[in-house]
Amino acid sequence: MPKRVRTAVFPVAGLGTRFLPATKALPKEMLTVVDRPLIQYAVDEAREAGIEHFVFVTGRNKGVIEDHFDRQFELETTLEVRGKTAALSELRKDLPSAGRTSFTRQQEPLGLGHAVWCARDIVGDNPFALLLPDMLFKGEPGVLRQMMDAYEEAGGNIIAVEEVPEQEVSSYGVIARGEGPDTGFRLTGMVEKPKREAAPSNLIISGRYILQPQIFNLLANQTRGAGGEIQLTDAMQTLMHNQDFTGVKYKGRSFDCGAKIGFLTANVVYALDREDIREGFIKELRKLDLGEHF
Repeated sequence: MPKRVRTAVFPVAGLGTRFLPATKALPKEMLTVVDRPLIQYAVDEAREAGIEHFVFVTGRNKGVIEDHFDRQFELETTLEVRGKTAALSELRKDLPSAGRTSFTRQQEPLGLGHAVWCARDIVGDNPFALLLPDMLFKGEPGVLRQMMDAYEEAGGNIIAVEEVPEQEVSSYGVIARGEGPDTGFRLTGMVEKPKREAAPSNLIISGRYILQPQIFNLLANQTRGAGGEIQLTDAMQTLMHNQDFTGVKYKGRSFDCGAKIGFLTANVVYALDREDIREGFIKELRKLDLGEHF
């Protein structure tokens, strides 16, 4: 029986340059899809999967993320006095309980691998989940829960993957697929942003991982890769020589909310999925003359 995964790491130190000027003072992880910030969706996904400890790797000007996962006494008191019990309950249910969150700093923008390494002392000698908040997933159950099912059966390291058109593989980390069903198959290799003709498949790494703690030692000695950054993919390739990696082709769909198109699409899809606003949203869309755009 593999060691239980209780901790999740959220790298939230990025600058969000693709959303400037919106992210000049507001962390990109606090951009909202309908009425919930991106980071809240990632935490909710982790909580559904059984995660108990939430570790945020932050940077400068990210204090609002810490505030978001703290109590706001003035706001709660005002809601209580005004009888807004539904809004108050919504606020309270989103909060991790006391002592369940940790925050650490990534002082330099040295890439995802470095951000993960910054969480080493908090995670300790335990397996952990890694969730990139830019990637928003819509699935039932959540993607991390699907990965947990594979982990409980196979142990080792788990990576969520999805299919993309072959002409897009050069923009992603791509895996080589071995034997097994979509719910848990062996990974035989991975490569970062290959040329289309050299890609081992059209299955890309999609922002959700379960990793063993040995990755920290590899990251500590990892030479800088693409972009002068410490690349997580490079360390995983090394770890693959000694440990098993399992891929999960998850059921659901993803939205790359680090890009404007993905973010806008997510807002439309999630708005249409909300019973409390769907009818009004559709009504407003019908008022627009969008014929020339379609």
